[in-house]
Amino acid sequence: MNATADLAGDLDSSTVERDFDVYGDAYVQDASQMWAQLREECPVAHSSRNGGHWLPTTWDEIAAVAYDTENFSSRDIAVAPTPEGVGLLTAPPITSDPPFHTDARRLLLPFFGPKAVEDMVEVTRSIARERIEAIAAQTGADEGGIGVTDAADTYSKHIPVRVIARILGLPESDEPKFTRWAVDVLQSTGDEFERRAGATREVLHYFGELTERRRQERADDLPSRLLDMRLPNGDPLANHHITGAGFLLLLAGIDTTWSSISASLLHLATHPADRERLVAEPDLVPTAIEEFLRAYSPVTMARVTATDEAQIGGCPVAKGDKVLLPFGAGNRDPAKFDRPDEVIIDRAENRHFAFGLGIHRCLGSNLARMELRVAIEEWLARFPRFELADEIGRGGVEWGGVQVRGPRNLHLRVGW
Repeated sequence: MNATADLAGDLDSSTVERDFDVYGDAYVQDASQMWAQLREECPVAHSSRNGGHWLPTTWDEIAAVAYDTENFSSRDIAVAPTPEGVGLLTAPPITSDPPFHTDARRLLLPFFGPKAVEDMVEVTRSIARERIEAIAAQTGADEGGIGVTDAADTYSKHIPVRVIARILGLPESDEPKFTRWAVDVLQSTGDEFERRAGATREVLHYFGELTERRRQERADDLPSRLLDMRLPNGDPLANHHITGAGFLLLLAGIDTTWSSISASLLHLATHPADRERLVAEPDLVPTAIEEFLRAYSPVTMARVTATDEAQIGGCPVAKGDKVLLPFGAGNRDPAKFDRPDEVIIDRAENRHFAFGLGIHRCLGSNLARMELRVAIEEWLARFPRFELADEIGRGGVEWGGVQVRGPRNLHLRVGW
């Protein structure tokens, strides 16, 4: 089957069945290679693995599903299958469909607007600097030595968890707990339902207790403000709405940005010319960040087919079928980007959808961009020269995750 745009009516489930596993090592370590193959051979593919799902790999088809809220529902956004009969998580607005989605999203927008994000810049910078100085001490770089650090573990993951904790009014001492929850929920494999479910229950219990405390005594944080908000009909937010929103903001704000920071550092470690250029031209960092987001987009979301009339690229999909939306695949579509598999740090036209698109476009995109920019700026200021320690493990880097995919280990040599 050729990846042409005029296949409507010519496709059926028998011609699009492919034996691929999004949790398999080949996909996790290099998803772009599988996307390219499917885009060429079968741009709208179906796999019976992991409960069965569809995987469109072109920009147009991913966008079409994301925008089609009538035929595709967000009631189950998880890549991993949910066992039959198990209740689905409520985490508005991301698990909501219109019209409620619009109201739920509007309540949160002010907390992630330009002014709110600008107020967090110096907080983010101080976190990055504290972590960098710890790395310099650990590697001996602070005394002129050379050493190796797992930057995914010692740097990338700390910045977003501490920033979002500050916004939510959560104690920094709970950082290890937040990180574990993010790993258990978003990085577990398809068959690890109990691991995901256990962490989900812990998060909801945590925010449930926090909400009750804030009912008794308000604080200067987001949960307190949510308690004082009303829906357009005048109703206060239900407890499950507030706890679900806390769940969403905490977990979505950790792993996505953590993965993007690590992927950006990996690129610079393995492309010295780009690293040297950003050191020499720091004003180019925001443009480079957009290219890193495009090339290493970490997120795959899911939709559930909601009607009997749904189709993707002319291929009918049955009601109840799950559809995965790998935004990274769309961002590497040669029909939309020149030299899509190359990272061009001064790419002038870059309409990527690393943050998704449609009604569920990432609420925290401004915050994530700021965290990425500050993280890279501060790293380059302190470590203008670094490289991948490819003698360690699997060439110095190990990728992980499917819902959110990124370098889980990133061994970098610093200090010269």
